[in-house]
Amino acid sequence: MKLYERPAAAASRTQLPFAPRGHVSQRIVTLLETDPADAAVILNDLASHVERGIAETADIVNSDDLQVAMFLLYGLHYGSLTGVSADWEWQPELVACRLLLESAFEAALRASVPVPELPAPTAEAVAAALFALTSAESGPSLARFVAKKATVAQLEEFVVQRSIYTLREADPHSWAIPRLTGRPKAALVEIQADEYGGGRPERVHAEIFAATMRGMGLNASYGAYVDHVPAITLASLNMMSMFGLNRRLRGAIVGHLAAFEMTSSIPNRHYGNGFRRVGFGEDVTWYFDEHVAADAVHEQIAGRDLAGALAEDDPTLLADIMFGANACLVVDGWAGAQMLDAFMSHTSSLRMPVVDAAVPAVPTTVQS
Repeated sequence: MKLYERPAAAASRTQLPFAPRGHVSQRIVTLLETDPADAAVILNDLASHVERGIAETADIVNSDDLQVAMFLLYGLHYGSLTGVSADWEWQPELVACRLLLESAFEAALRASVPVPELPAPTAEAVAAALFALTSAESGPSLARFVAKKATVAQLEEFVVQRSIYTLREADPHSWAIPRLTGRPKAALVEIQADEYGGGRPERVHAEIFAATMRGMGLNASYGAYVDHVPAITLASLNMMSMFGLNRRLRGAIVGHLAAFEMTSSIPNRHYGNGFRRVGFGEDVTWYFDEHVAADAVHEQIAGRDLAGALAEDDPTLLADIMFGANACLVVDGWAGAQMLDAFMSHTSSLRMPVVDAAVPAVPTTVQS
Protein backbone atom coordinates (compact mmCIF):
# COMPACT_ATOMS: atom_id res chain seq x y z
CA MET A 1 0.00 0.00 0.00
CA LYS A 2 1.40 3.37 -0.98
CA LEU A 3 1.94 5.85 1.82
CA TYR A 4 0.32 9.24 1.50
CA GLU A 5 2.75 11.94 0.50
CA ARG A 6 3.70 14.54 3.05
CA PRO A 7 3.04 18.21 2.49
CA ALA A 8 6.14 20.32 1.96
CA ALA A 9 7.47 21.34 5.37
CA ALA A 10 9.43 24.44 6.24
CA ALA A 11 12.81 23.85 7.86
CA SER A 12 11.54 25.21 11.19
CA ARG A 13 8.63 22.76 11.41
CA THR A 14 8.62 19.48 13.29
CA GLN A 15 8.99 16.45 11.00
CA LEU A 16 7.15 13.42 12.37
CA PRO A 17 8.73 10.04 11.59
CA PHE A 18 5.29 8.55 10.84
CA ALA A 19 3.74 8.95 7.40
CA PRO A 20 -0.03 9.39 7.00
CA ARG A 21 -2.09 6.68 5.31
CA GLY A 22 -5.21 8.61 4.34
CA HIS A 23 -6.89 11.99 4.56
CA VAL A 24 -7.58 11.84 8.32
CA SER A 25 -4.06 10.90 9.38
CA GLN A 26 -2.76 13.32 6.72
CA ARG A 27 -4.66 16.15 8.40
CA ILE A 28 -3.39 15.21 11.86
CA VAL A 29 0.22 14.87 10.71
CA THR A 30 0.03 18.28 9.05
CA LEU A 31 -1.47 19.74 12.22
CA LEU A 32 1.12 18.26 14.59
CA GLU A 33 3.96 19.43 12.37
CA THR A 34 2.61 22.98 12.63
CA ASP A 35 3.11 25.42 15.48
CA PRO A 36 -0.13 25.54 17.53
CA ALA A 37 -0.25 29.30 17.06
CA ASP A 38 -0.48 28.87 13.27
CA ALA A 39 -2.93 25.97 13.09
CA ALA A 40 -6.36 27.61 13.20
CA VAL A 41 -7.21 26.87 9.56
CA ILE A 42 -6.38 23.18 9.91
CA LEU A 43 -8.29 22.88 13.19
CA ASN A 44 -11.42 24.44 11.71
CA ASP A 45 -12.28 21.45 9.54
CA LEU A 46 -10.48 18.66 11.40
CA ALA A 47 -13.64 17.20 12.92
CA SER A 48 -15.33 17.06 9.51
CA HIS A 49 -12.36 15.08 8.13
CA VAL A 50 -12.62 12.63 11.04
CA GLU A 51 -16.39 12.25 10.68
CA ARG A 52 -16.04 11.66 6.94
CA GLY A 53 -13.23 9.17 7.51
CA ILE A 54 -15.34 7.20 9.97
CA ALA A 55 -18.35 7.25 7.62
CA GLU A 56 -16.23 6.01 4.72
CA THR A 57 -14.65 3.16 6.73
CA ALA A 58 -16.31 -0.24 6.79
CA ASP A 59 -13.73 -1.76 9.16
CA ILE A 60 -12.09 0.68 11.55
CA VAL A 61 -10.01 -2.05 13.20
CA ASN A 62 -8.16 -2.64 9.92
CA SER A 63 -8.25 0.94 8.65
CA ASP A 64 -4.71 2.14 8.05
CA ASP A 65 -5.83 5.76 8.03
CA LEU A 66 -7.86 5.75 11.23
CA GLN A 67 -5.52 3.51 13.22
CA VAL A 68 -2.59 5.80 12.37
CA ALA A 69 -4.74 8.77 13.39
CA MET A 70 -5.49 7.21 16.77
CA PHE A 71 -1.85 6.19 17.24
CA LEU A 72 -0.81 9.81 16.71
CA LEU A 73 -3.43 11.18 19.09
CA TYR A 74 -2.49 8.71 21.83
CA GLY A 75 1.16 9.51 21.19
CA LEU A 76 0.46 13.01 22.49
CA HIS A 77 -0.41 11.53 25.90
CA TYR A 78 2.53 9.12 25.98
CA GLY A 79 5.00 11.78 24.90
CA SER A 80 6.21 9.56 22.08
CA LEU A 81 5.94 12.17 19.30
CA THR A 82 9.38 13.69 19.48
CA GLY A 83 9.50 17.41 18.81
CA VAL A 84 5.72 17.92 18.81
CA SER A 85 4.55 20.77 21.02
CA ALA A 86 3.19 19.62 24.39
CA ASP A 87 0.44 22.21 23.93
CA TRP A 88 -1.34 19.82 21.57
CA GLU A 89 -2.06 17.18 24.25
CA TRP A 90 -5.29 18.68 25.60
CA GLN A 91 -6.15 20.89 22.64
CA PRO A 92 -9.99 20.74 22.65
CA GLU A 93 -10.48 20.04 18.92
CA LEU A 94 -7.94 17.20 19.03
CA VAL A 95 -9.53 15.68 22.13
CA ALA A 96 -12.94 15.90 20.42
CA CYS A 97 -11.56 14.08 17.37
CA ARG A 98 -10.02 11.41 19.57
CA LEU A 99 -13.40 10.86 21.20
CA LEU A 100 -15.05 10.50 17.78
CA LEU A 101 -12.53 7.88 16.77
CA GLU A 102 -12.77 6.08 20.11
CA SER A 103 -16.56 5.92 19.90
CA ALA A 104 -16.39 4.22 16.50
CA PHE A 105 -13.50 1.96 17.53
CA GLU A 106 -15.13 0.84 20.76
CA ALA A 107 -18.43 0.16 18.97
CA ALA A 108 -16.61 -2.01 16.42
CA LEU A 109 -14.82 -3.95 19.14
CA ARG A 110 -17.99 -4.53 21.14
CA ALA A 111 -19.72 -5.76 17.99
CA SER A 112 -16.91 -8.21 17.22
CA VAL A 113 -15.85 -9.37 20.68
CA PRO A 114 -18.49 -11.29 22.66
CA VAL A 115 -18.64 -10.85 26.42
CA PRO A 116 -18.07 -14.31 27.93
CA GLU A 117 -20.55 -15.76 30.41
CA LEU A 118 -20.18 -13.78 33.61
CA PRO A 119 -18.96 -15.61 36.71
CA ALA A 120 -19.98 -14.70 40.23
CA PRO A 121 -18.33 -11.43 41.31
CA THR A 122 -15.84 -13.08 43.64
CA ALA A 123 -12.06 -13.17 43.33
CA GLU A 124 -11.91 -16.95 42.99
CA ALA A 125 -14.77 -17.22 40.50
CA VAL A 126 -13.43 -14.41 38.29
CA ALA A 127 -9.92 -15.85 38.33
CA ALA A 128 -11.24 -19.30 37.41
CA ALA A 129 -13.30 -17.85 34.56
CA LEU A 130 -10.31 -15.91 33.23
CA PHE A 131 -8.03 -18.94 33.39
CA ALA A 132 -10.67 -21.00 31.55
CA LEU A 133 -11.09 -18.28 28.91
CA THR A 134 -7.36 -17.91 28.27
CA SER A 135 -6.64 -21.63 28.21
CA ALA A 136 -9.10 -22.42 25.42
CA GLU A 137 -7.47 -23.81 22.26
CA SER A 138 -7.47 -21.12 19.57
CA GLY A 139 -6.09 -22.91 16.51
CA PRO A 140 -2.68 -22.57 14.80
CA SER A 141 -0.12 -20.93 17.03
CA LEU A 142 2.30 -18.17 16.03
CA ALA A 143 4.39 -19.05 19.08
CA ARG A 144 4.79 -22.68 18.01
CA PHE A 145 5.64 -21.58 14.47
CA VAL A 146 8.34 -19.27 15.83
CA ALA A 147 9.72 -22.08 17.99
CA LYS A 148 9.89 -24.67 15.21
CA LYS A 149 9.99 -23.07 11.77
CA ALA A 150 10.51 -19.30 11.62
CA THR A 151 13.45 -18.05 9.56
CA VAL A 152 15.78 -15.29 10.68
CA ALA A 153 13.95 -12.85 8.38
CA GLN A 154 10.60 -13.86 9.87
CA LEU A 155 11.96 -13.46 13.41
CA GLU A 156 13.09 -9.97 12.43
CA GLU A 157 9.57 -9.15 11.23
CA PHE A 158 8.11 -10.60 14.41
CA VAL A 159 10.29 -8.30 16.54
CA VAL A 160 9.49 -5.28 14.36
CA GLN A 161 5.76 -5.91 14.77
CA ARG A 162 6.05 -6.45 18.52
CA SER A 163 8.11 -3.28 18.96
CA ILE A 164 5.03 -1.08 18.49
CA TYR A 165 3.72 -2.10 21.91
CA THR A 166 6.73 -3.61 23.64
CA LEU A 167 8.97 -0.55 23.50
CA ARG A 168 6.19 1.02 25.58
CA GLU A 169 5.52 -2.14 27.56
CA ALA A 170 3.27 -1.70 30.59
CA ASP A 171 2.52 1.97 29.90
CA PRO A 172 -1.09 1.52 28.63
CA HIS A 173 -2.01 -0.54 31.71
CA SER A 174 -0.38 1.96 34.07
CA TRP A 175 -3.06 4.52 33.19
CA ALA A 176 -5.35 2.39 35.40
CA ILE A 177 -3.33 2.86 38.61
CA PRO A 178 -4.95 6.16 39.73
CA ARG A 179 -8.39 4.83 38.66
CA LEU A 180 -8.25 1.95 41.18
CA THR A 181 -8.22 1.76 44.98
CA GLY A 182 -7.41 -0.78 47.66
CA ARG A 183 -6.63 -4.39 46.70
CA PRO A 184 -6.78 -4.06 42.92
CA LYS A 185 -4.61 -0.94 42.99
CA ALA A 186 -1.99 -2.68 45.13
CA ALA A 187 -2.04 -5.71 42.82
CA LEU A 188 -1.60 -3.59 39.70
CA VAL A 189 1.29 -1.68 41.25
CA GLU A 190 2.94 -4.99 42.20
CA ILE A 191 2.76 -6.21 38.60
CA GLN A 192 3.84 -2.92 37.11
CA ALA A 193 6.79 -2.60 39.48
CA ASP A 194 8.21 -5.78 37.92
CA GLU A 195 7.46 -4.50 34.41
CA TYR A 196 9.47 -1.36 35.19
CA GLY A 197 12.44 -3.29 36.53
CA GLY A 198 11.84 -3.07 40.27
CA GLY A 199 13.80 0.15 40.45
CA ARG A 200 16.63 -1.07 38.18
CA PRO A 201 16.57 0.79 34.85
CA GLU A 202 18.46 -1.93 33.01
CA ARG A 203 15.73 -4.41 33.92
CA VAL A 204 12.79 -2.36 32.63
CA HIS A 205 11.08 -4.74 30.23
CA ALA A 206 10.88 -2.18 27.44
CA GLU A 207 14.64 -1.67 27.78
CA ILE A 208 15.29 -5.41 27.67
CA PHE A 209 13.26 -5.61 24.47
CA ALA A 210 15.26 -2.71 23.05
CA ALA A 211 18.37 -4.79 23.73
CA THR A 212 16.78 -7.65 21.79
CA MET A 213 16.27 -5.32 18.84
CA ARG A 214 19.81 -4.02 18.97
CA GLY A 215 21.09 -7.59 19.19
CA MET A 216 19.30 -8.26 15.91
CA GLY A 217 20.66 -5.14 14.26
CA LEU A 218 17.31 -3.34 14.41
CA ASN A 219 16.56 0.27 15.27
CA ALA A 220 15.34 0.37 18.89
CA SER A 221 14.11 3.97 18.73
CA TYR A 222 10.42 4.10 19.59
CA GLY A 223 8.23 4.28 16.51
CA ALA A 224 11.01 3.58 14.02
CA TYR A 225 8.87 0.92 12.37
CA VAL A 226 5.37 2.38 12.62
CA ASP A 227 5.27 2.86 8.84
CA HIS A 228 6.17 -0.80 8.37
CA VAL A 229 3.38 -2.46 10.35
CA PRO A 230 -0.22 -3.10 9.30
CA ALA A 231 -3.26 -1.46 10.86
CA ILE A 232 -4.10 -4.46 13.05
CA THR A 233 -0.77 -4.10 14.88
CA LEU A 234 -1.55 -0.46 15.63
CA ALA A 235 -5.10 -1.44 16.62
CA SER A 236 -3.78 -3.76 19.33
CA LEU A 237 -1.91 -0.90 21.03
CA ASN A 238 -4.66 1.63 20.34
CA MET A 239 -7.17 -0.63 22.07
CA MET A 240 -4.98 -0.77 25.18
CA SER A 241 -4.51 2.98 25.10
CA MET A 242 -8.26 3.56 24.80
CA PHE A 243 -9.05 1.20 27.67
CA GLY A 244 -6.35 2.66 29.89
CA LEU A 245 -6.91 6.35 29.19
CA ASN A 246 -10.66 6.32 29.82
CA ARG A 247 -11.67 5.89 33.46
CA ARG A 248 -15.06 4.48 32.47
CA LEU A 249 -13.18 1.58 30.81
CA ARG A 250 -11.03 0.71 33.83
CA GLY A 251 -12.69 -2.70 34.03
CA ALA A 252 -11.70 -3.41 30.43
CA ILE A 253 -8.04 -2.48 30.94
CA VAL A 254 -7.88 -4.66 34.06
CA GLY A 255 -9.41 -7.60 32.18
CA HIS A 256 -7.04 -6.97 29.28
CA LEU A 257 -4.00 -7.08 31.55
CA ALA A 258 -5.23 -10.27 33.23
CA ALA A 259 -5.61 -12.04 29.87
CA PHE A 260 -2.33 -10.57 28.64
CA GLU A 261 -0.42 -11.99 31.61
CA MET A 262 -2.22 -15.34 31.49
CA THR A 263 -1.24 -15.87 27.85
CA SER A 264 2.38 -14.74 28.14
CA SER A 265 4.51 -17.32 29.92
CA ILE A 266 4.17 -20.33 27.58
CA PRO A 267 4.32 -18.33 24.31
CA ASN A 268 7.46 -16.54 25.51
CA ARG A 269 9.10 -19.91 26.19
CA HIS A 270 8.36 -20.82 22.55
CA TYR A 271 9.68 -17.47 21.32
CA GLY A 272 12.92 -17.81 23.24
CA ASN A 273 13.39 -21.34 21.90
CA GLY A 274 12.80 -20.13 18.35
CA PHE A 275 15.49 -17.47 18.58
CA ARG A 276 17.91 -19.95 20.17
CA ARG A 277 17.13 -22.47 17.43
CA VAL A 278 18.66 -20.23 14.77
CA GLY A 279 21.60 -19.27 16.94
CA PHE A 280 20.77 -15.99 18.68
CA GLY A 281 22.32 -15.57 22.11
CA GLU A 282 21.19 -14.32 25.49
CA ASP A 283 21.37 -10.67 24.42
CA VAL A 284 18.41 -11.43 22.15
CA THR A 285 16.59 -14.12 24.17
CA TRP A 286 16.75 -12.43 27.60
CA TYR A 287 13.48 -10.58 27.06
CA PHE A 288 11.53 -13.77 26.29
CA ASP A 289 13.21 -15.81 29.03
CA GLU A 290 12.50 -13.07 31.59
CA HIS A 291 8.77 -13.31 30.86
CA VAL A 292 8.57 -17.08 31.27
CA ALA A 293 9.07 -16.86 35.03
CA ALA A 294 7.77 -13.33 35.67
CA ASP A 295 4.43 -13.76 33.96
CA ALA A 296 3.78 -17.13 35.59
CA VAL A 297 3.65 -15.13 38.83
CA HIS A 298 1.88 -12.12 37.34
CA GLU A 299 -1.00 -14.20 36.00
CA GLN A 300 -1.94 -15.31 39.51
CA ILE A 301 -1.86 -11.76 40.85
CA ALA A 302 -3.74 -10.41 37.83
CA GLY A 303 -6.46 -13.04 37.99
CA ARG A 304 -7.32 -12.97 41.68
CA ASP A 305 -5.89 -9.88 43.34
CA LEU A 306 -6.45 -7.48 40.45
CA ALA A 307 -9.40 -8.56 38.29
CA GLY A 308 -11.08 -10.70 40.93
CA ALA A 309 -10.72 -8.09 43.66
CA LEU A 310 -12.00 -5.34 41.36
CA ALA A 311 -15.11 -7.40 40.57
CA GLU A 312 -15.70 -8.00 44.28
CA ASP A 313 -15.28 -4.32 45.07
CA ASP A 314 -17.44 -3.13 42.17
CA PRO A 315 -19.58 -5.86 40.54
CA THR A 316 -20.84 -3.35 37.95
CA LEU A 317 -17.41 -3.62 36.30
CA LEU A 318 -17.55 -7.40 35.90
CA ALA A 319 -18.90 -7.37 32.33
CA ASP A 320 -16.17 -4.96 31.21
CA ILE A 321 -13.48 -7.05 32.94
CA MET A 322 -14.56 -10.09 30.93
CA PHE A 323 -14.97 -8.01 27.75
CA GLY A 324 -11.45 -6.56 28.12
CA ALA A 325 -10.00 -10.02 28.64
CA ASN A 326 -11.69 -11.42 25.55
CA ALA A 327 -10.80 -8.31 23.53
CA CYS A 328 -7.14 -8.98 24.36
CA LEU A 329 -7.45 -12.55 23.08
CA VAL A 330 -9.44 -11.66 19.96
CA VAL A 331 -7.53 -8.61 18.75
CA ASP A 332 -4.09 -10.03 19.55
CA GLY A 333 -5.31 -13.20 17.87
CA TRP A 334 -6.08 -11.22 14.72
CA ALA A 335 -2.64 -9.61 14.82
CA GLY A 336 -0.94 -12.96 15.38
CA ALA A 337 -2.95 -14.59 12.59
CA GLN A 338 -1.90 -11.83 10.20
CA MET A 339 1.76 -12.64 10.88
CA LEU A 340 1.30 -16.39 10.87
CA ASP A 341 -0.66 -16.38 7.58
CA ALA A 342 2.07 -14.31 5.94
CA PHE A 343 4.86 -16.52 7.27
CA MET A 344 3.15 -19.74 6.21
CA SER A 345 2.55 -18.37 2.71
CA HIS A 346 6.18 -17.16 2.48
CA THR A 347 5.19 -13.50 2.14
CA SER A 348 6.06 -10.53 4.29
CA SER A 349 3.85 -9.56 7.21
CA LEU A 350 5.02 -5.96 6.85
CA ARG A 351 3.79 -3.16 4.63
CA MET A 352 7.35 -2.46 3.44
CA PRO A 353 10.66 -4.25 3.95
CA VAL A 354 13.01 -3.39 6.77
CA VAL A 355 16.05 -1.88 5.12
CA ASP A 356 17.43 0.43 7.79
CA ALA A 357 18.85 -2.09 10.23
CA ALA A 358 22.24 -1.00 11.51
CA VAL A 359 23.61 -4.54 11.36
CA PRO A 360 22.23 -7.50 9.37
CA ALA A 361 20.10 -9.70 11.63
CA VAL A 362 22.27 -12.79 11.24
CA PRO A 363 23.04 -14.88 14.34
CA THR A 364 26.65 -15.78 15.03
CA THR A 365 25.98 -19.51 14.92
CA VAL A 366 23.24 -21.66 13.51
CA GLN A 367 22.03 -24.68 15.42
CA SER A 368 20.20 -27.57 13.86
